[in-house]
Amino acid sequence: MKYILTTIVLGFALAGCKSPAQKSDMQSLFNGKDLTGWTIYGTEKWYVNDGLLICESGPDKGYGYLGTIENFKDFEFTADFKQQANGNSGIFFRSNIVGTKITGWQAEVAPPGHDTGGIYESYGRGWLIKPEPEKDKNLKMGEWNTMKVRVVGPQVTTWLNGVEMINFSDSKIGEANGAIALQIHDGGGIKVEWKNLMIKQL
Repeated sequence: MKYILTTIVLGFALAGCKSPAQKSDMQSLFNGKDLTGWTIYGTEKWYVNDGLLICESGPDKGYGYLGTIENFKDFEFTADFKQQANGNSGIFFRSNIVGTKITGWQAEVAPPGHDTGGIYESYGRGWLIKPEPEKDKNLKMGEWNTMKVRVVGPQVTTWLNGVEMINFSDSKIGEANGAIALQIHDGGGIKVEWKNLMIKQL
């Protein structure tokens, strides 16, 4: 009986302790009201409408970024996006931005046939990995999609609507740290809606 009571007490004690993998719960990066916690880079349009975060090309038709003020090293990030018109955008991670020059890595968000979920290194080596072409069918143009990006050390994995798109390791990524940023590609005519921007630090 004494052994059973000791086991029960110990079980409750352990339940109250978080392991390193549980040290942070999911937190929202977007409050649905304004751009608190974010910085706009460039002259393209970033605004909130009906609880949605909208990115849209402006008159300059240039690159634009919306970056987190906080840096994130190891994390799991999820976001819902809906591509209106040309949906060429992306989710940058471990990135640094000066003006509209961004160094870092992008999980691609693009129209059909343009490698959504692949990883591109900006101002560096270019494409590091693209999803297998048949996985492009998981993208629902003009509808809500969910992108998940997990970055731990040098390992990067992306999922689109629950389907793993890429999984690879890169030492240069492993050494980096920086912000998460959403992109407006240059060329004009781009509009993407975002919601449920959530992150869990690992």
